[in-house]
Amino acid sequence: MDYIKSNEELKNMKEKNSMVIVYFGSEMCGVCAALKPKIEEMLEKYPKIKSVQIDVDISPEMAAANNIFTIPGILFFIDNKEAIREARFISVPDIESKISRYYHMYFEQ
Repeated sequence: MDYIKSNEELKNMKEKNSMVIVYFGSEMCGVCAALKPKIEEMLEKYPKIKSVQIDVDISPEMAAANNIFTIPGILFFIDNKEAIREARFISVPDIESKISRYYHMYFEQ
């Protein structure tokens, strides 16, 4: 996952890619540190999804602009529209099920 630090970068990312997953976390968050590698491993199955991460300690304005009030948080965009929002207690199998459904509908038609 690439780090981004501005809302302008996120806006460009969503405009240039049909599917984008945004991971909100912090270096100081133990749950974030445990979850991030699991999300990255899951995303290896979906090569057409662009993934980025935002450190809320470095870019708190990005968390606020995206209504992220707790971490870890995940936003999933399809064609620049929010399709999935998960925060705090994130189940990797549940989110993968949702992403898989969208991915296969979008790319395998």
